[in-house]
Amino acid sequence: MFTQRILTTAALYSLGGLFVFLTVKSTAAQDTEVAPVRVLFLGNSLTAGYGLSINGAYPALLQNYADSLHWRVIMVNAGVSGDTSAGGLSRLGWQLETPSDILVIALGSNDGLRGLSPSMTKKNLIEIILQARASKSDIDILIAGMQVPPNMGPTFQDEFRGIFATIAEEMDVTLIPFLLEGVGGVRELIQSDGVHPNLAGQQKLAENVWIFLSPILERYISKQ
Repeated sequence: MFTQRILTTAALYSLGGLFVFLTVKSTAAQDTEVAPVRVLFLGNSLTAGYGLSINGAYPALLQNYADSLHWRVIMVNAGVSGDTSAGGLSRLGWQLETPSDILVIALGSNDGLRGLSPSMTKKNLIEIILQARASKSDIDILIAGMQVPPNMGPTFQDEFRGIFATIAEEMDVTLIPFLLEGVGGVRELIQSDGVHPNLAGQQKLAENVWIFLSPILERYISKQ
């Protein structure tokens, strides 16, 4: 409405006057241009979309969500199949060379499946958070909870599951309670290997993440 009123007024003037208006408008648009919100997903095969194309992994599905809302967001999939928390930490530096506004950490499940110490997993995840904040002090961070199967033993299972909520509280980051909520153990959502989500399962992962990611994105979008 504002632009239409100015354009109507400008039409009353000479062609030269209209040219001046268009030049000013173009300059103003350049001055207010802002970069898209960059979201980095640091994860393992669940994030990489093992057994699927990259377009079937949940970060790409989240990109579709953002695009459907006409939000200027770039979802960056930094998932590596088989990665542990130590592996994610070791490659974080070059991932952060391009500044990100939001970091989603989805690591730890391979640590648990290998029987690695939950305290070491916790240490690595906290170091990831610290390095991310060192690269950009106001970065928003989400951490996805993971679980291990019952055959790892109830003591290990409880200790492992608990580290994610503890990290979220201690480090003041947003907790996604369980990345595989509604997917784990549901045969229709799992590939034939019995482990990795199929396309429908990845869609459920995207929904699980979107619940917690979208309010943070809205805050950025409101400033664009």
